[in-house]
Amino acid sequence: MTDELAITGIECFAHHGVFDFEKREGQVFLVDLVLGMDTRAAAASDDLADTVNYGSLTTDVKAAVERDPVDLIETVAQRIADVCLLDSRVEWARVTLHKPDAPIDATYSDVALTITRTRGSS
Repeated sequence: MTDELAITGIECFAHHGVFDFEKREGQVFLVDLVLGMDTRAAAASDDLADTVNYGSLTTDVKAAVERDPVDLIETVAQRIADVCLLDSRVEWARVTLHKPDAPIDATYSDVALTITRTRGSS
């Protein structure tokens, strides 16, 4: 059995992108997470130590996005998944990375990449 914990809309400001101006000026990225884990131990104990601390996880994910500029959102999404899977209770992580201000010469509402990684596959 796998339960799901979702954290959506984590706002980050970072300097990722293929173009020099993206690395120089930076832009907003948004992160949505869904984590697969068993929450029965936490439900029984009512103790934060028995579950994923989503407050500290959010801080760690934000830091991972905002460090070390890279070219591709694929690289950033993998970095986020790796952070989520550091907690051994997380069986899988679904990461959606939004780049709403991607430099595209067209009217659009969002660019988003979603990846799913399981323990041992990242």
